[in-house]
Amino acid sequence: MAGFKDLLGASEEQLVNLFYKLQIDDRVDLKKKHARIAKKLKLNPTQFICALGFNRRVREVTEILSLLGFYSFEALANQRNEFFINDIYKQLSLDNVLSIYSEIKNDADSVQIMQYLLVSRLHNVESRIEQTVNSLTIEKYKAEMRAIYADGIALIDLAEDRLSPANSGFRALLNEVSVIVDSKLIPVGDIFFRDSILPEEKRKLLMRGLIPRNLILNRLEDQTISRQERLMLEEYLRQTKKEQPGPEH
Repeated sequence: MAGFKDLLGASEEQLVNLFYKLQIDDRVDLKKKHARIAKKLKLNPTQFICALGFNRRVREVTEILSLLGFYSFEALANQRNEFFINDIYKQLSLDNVLSIYSEIKNDADSVQIMQYLLVSRLHNVESRIEQTVNSLTIEKYKAEMRAIYADGIALIDLAEDRLSPANSGFRALLNEVSVIVDSKLIPVGDIFFRDSILPEEKRKLLMRGLIPRNLILNRLEDQTISRQERLMLEEYLRQTKKEQPGPEH
């Protein structure tokens, strides 16, 4: 057995069989040991540690952890977390990252841990995009973010953090408000009434027909909304009124 997905999804029995067959050399330091094992599996060290570390069954095979030089699962998890947070589609491909999300999505403990990892990982990815404005990185980032919501990896606290800035260029880049609405993490009416959501973001919700007319009228009753939002909402009401068919004679 070799390959990232194979290792990520391996059963306890498969893990034991795999690593005892590899004839691991204990005479080298830990870094070299992991590099040699990864090479035998046709992986790089980052792929090896992340595939193994995100396999939730590895926690139960303590003899394998010891064989690999980890005194506990936490030691493996710490290294896994460091690699996952800091790698920006270099050693871990987009497909590797998406495979991790697919593997953990049905395990509540893994999803909960991922909330903390994602805060740092997304910050690093977004910082890289700001520095390089690399179109390929942007497209991979978009695909990763869509998977985070589609696979149920993002929980409500993460979504709230993403919605809280009043002017987020990355949120606009992703059309993230609509993605969050589709995920049903937060009701669309709740989002619509937030001041932190930009008029253009709200307009996209309106154009999808997601906001009832009575909610728009209620929003307009708030005298504190921005002039830009008020104009947008009033224009939308005028346009939709024009489009409504007149009474039949």
